[in-house]
Amino acid sequence: MTDTAAAPAAAPTPLTLDRLSELTAEVAREVREGLHEVRFDAENRWSVRLRADDHTDVWLISWTPDQSTRLHDHAGSLGALTVVAGDLVERYWDAGLRERALPDGGGGRFPLGHVHDVVNASDSPAVSVHAYSPPLTAMHYYGVGGDGALRRTRSVLTTAPEPGAPVLEGIPGGGGRR
Repeated sequence: MTDTAAAPAAAPTPLTLDRLSELTAEVAREVREGLHEVRFDAENRWSVRLRADDHTDVWLISWTPDQSTRLHDHAGSLGALTVVAGDLVERYWDAGLRERALPDGGGGRFPLGHVHDVVNASDSPAVSVHAYSPPLTAMHYYGVGGDGALRRTRSVLTTAPEPGAPVLEGIPGGGGRR
């Protein structure tokens, strides 16, 4: 006799870092083709969720000069980004603060536990596409103490890469934030 009982549904499986990088590159091409509107706000970084499902969030983010994320991680989410236009800098923790350029067309990957700050250190605006899997649920922020040690300063429950930002109404595809 065969057991025909349905198997329990599997939990969402996060995308790999390779797939997240491919996804941000695909969406970056869409942005370059004019399929997604980009806005700039010198006071607050602007962002809009372009895609969302049980496995992934995809965000479009604009950066005016000197805007940054502050040193943070993505809690239990993997992440990747592709720079659509302009140049960004990633400052990341690796037994001390390190820095790398994220040029136009370049990108980065964020494994679990990756602590970083992304900043537009140039004089020109920049645009990037970010993807997280599983979707963001929390972010932890950090500071570097006088002794050079990394210390968590706060944690925020969030579903957006811009915690505390007001919602933009009427944005198709997932409710924007800025």
